[in-house]
Amino acid sequence: MSLKGKHLLSDFDFSKDEYNHLLDLALKMKRGEVKKNLNGKSLIMMFQKPSTRTRLSFEIGMTRLEGHAVFLDLGTSQLGRGETIADTARVMARYADIVMARLNSQTDLEEIAKHSKVPVINALTDMYHPCQIMADLLTVLEHKKKIAGLKIAFMGDCGFNMFNSTAIGFSKLGADVYGGCPEGYRMKEELLVRARKDAIGKIVLTSDPIEAVKDADVVMTDTWVSMGQKDEQKRITELMPFQVNATLMKHAKPDAIFMHCLPAHREHEVTNEIADSKQSVIFDQAENRLHAQNAIMVELLGA
Repeated sequence: MSLKGKHLLSDFDFSKDEYNHLLDLALKMKRGEVKKNLNGKSLIMMFQKPSTRTRLSFEIGMTRLEGHAVFLDLGTSQLGRGETIADTARVMARYADIVMARLNSQTDLEEIAKHSKVPVINALTDMYHPCQIMADLLTVLEHKKKIAGLKIAFMGDCGFNMFNSTAIGFSKLGADVYGGCPEGYRMKEELLVRARKDAIGKIVLTSDPIEAVKDADVVMTDTWVSMGQKDEQKRITELMPFQVNATLMKHAKPDAIFMHCLPAHREHEVTNEIADSKQSVIFDQAENRLHAQNAIMVELLGA
């Protein structure tokens, strides 16, 4: 199977078999069973949004693969002074072998890919976060030994990039994804319809937090308030019934794991008691960003 030259712009871009191939490679690379090398290859990392895990995992990952990563802050680049996305993309493809971009807009990412002759990786946009989901799948696979047949409960805001990618990626591999959220915090209908066409497992949205988490194998959440988001207190109040706490976790399976892609706003979407519990695998999840992304870069570059 070859993914050489492909873009990763959303979770729709890879088939079930391609997902499984990447997960298998990531596991083998993490365990040291397979050695890969990107010596002489360069990665441009475009950032429009702040980052901790994304920058560190890509930059350190590329270094471990003996390649080279270059950080590009879009606010101080010529894009910030009026150069077109198309021209920037064409120039980057003359310098680098692969590009990752963490942008506000999925439309801008797709414009970069349209004009790029090298692979482009979505490192987060307003619509999708496919690298995080690849890491999440890897984490669940390590802890549960399978994906198909599991119940994934995602609690809180189910109308943004993390739930979109969770629903698409996990259901494609046969897990049932339940989104527990209030009305007004739901996945867009047209996206839900498209995700269900690709799905083997179910995608269910419910306003009942107990229904969402009942007998779940994995309970997930994410921050309720992103940088620059308005009505912060209103959102927290409306989402508080979906907080992952000890009372809610009792409805999941006894061996359920808790996941959060971080950064966590503790005592909002999750309590300290759960984030620091034995059920929590949030730091395994963070580490797996590096391993999942290394596998993605290796495959897109055909190493």
